[in-house]
Amino acid sequence: MQPEQRAEGAGPFTTRLTWDPPGGGTAVWESRLARRCGVIAVRVHGAAAAERISADAVAVTRLRRLNAIAAISFVVGGALFAAGAAIAQFGSGDATVCASIYFAGGLFFNTGGYVSLLQVINAPRHEGGGQGRLVTGRWRWWSYEPMRVDWLSAFVLFAGTLVFAVDLLDSFLQGLNIHQVNRLIWVPNVIGCALFLISGHLGFVEICHGRPCLRLRDLGWRIVAVNQLGSALFMVSALAAYTRPATDSLVNADIANWGTLAGAVCFSLAGLLQLGEHP
Repeated sequence: MQPEQRAEGAGPFTTRLTWDPPGGGTAVWESRLARRCGVIAVRVHGAAAAERISADAVAVTRLRRLNAIAAISFVVGGALFAAGAAIAQFGSGDATVCASIYFAGGLFFNTGGYVSLLQVINAPRHEGGGQGRLVTGRWRWWSYEPMRVDWLSAFVLFAGTLVFAVDLLDSFLQGLNIHQVNRLIWVPNVIGCALFLISGHLGFVEICHGRPCLRLRDLGWRIVAVNQLGSALFMVSALAAYTRPATDSLVNADIANWGTLAGAVCFSLAGLLQLGEHP
C-alpha cells in the first residue's frame, strides 16, 4: 500500500507534498527546495531537525553550475543597469552611451532568465508513490510545462527579458518622433516590467503554497521578495519614462532614472543571495 500524499498549492499548481514514508516520520517535497537545492526533507518523530534526502551527484553538479551562472548573470546585469541609470541621472554620458550600457546589461538579464528556465527544466523530479526519491532526467534545452508554477514563473521571467531586449534595441534608433518613442521603446519597457511582476507573483505562489506568507528567515523567500521589489521599482521607472506628446518631455526623468537604479540594485542583491541557494 502506497503512503497517502497530501498536496498543497494554488489552483492547478502543486507546490508541496507531504506523506508518511514506510520507515516512519514525515517526508516533505517542496517545489523550490527540490529544484534549487535538490533535496526532500524527512523528519523522524521525536528528532530535533529534519534530515534531507539529496538528489544524485549528477543533479547536484548540474544545479550548482546553473545556479551560479544565473546568479552571476543577474548580479552583472543589475550592476550594468544601475551604472546606465547613474550616467543618465548625473549627465556624464550621452544617450548612446547609456543605451549601450543598458543593452549590455540586458544581455546578462537574457542569460540569467534562460538559465533560470534551464534550472527548472533540468531539476531532479519527485518520484511518485511516496518513495521519497528525486530522479534526475536527461539534459534538455527546452520543455513546455505550463501546469508547473516553477516553469511558468521562469518562462514569464525569460519572456520579460526578451521584451526588454526589444526596448533596448529600439533605443538605438535615431530620428523617432514622440509617438514612435512611446510605441517602440516605452510600450515594450512597460510590458517587460509587467512580465517581471507576474513572474515574481508566481514565485510567491510557489514558495508560499498559494497563501500570503512572510518568511524573513527563508533564503528563497528573501530572494523572491527582493526580486519583486526590483520589478516594482522598474515598473515605477517605466511609467515615469512616458514621453508626453504635449510637452515632448518625460513624466518625471528623475523618478525614471532613480527607479531603474534602485530596481537594478535589487536584482544584483537578489543574485548575490541566490549564490547561497544551492545543493
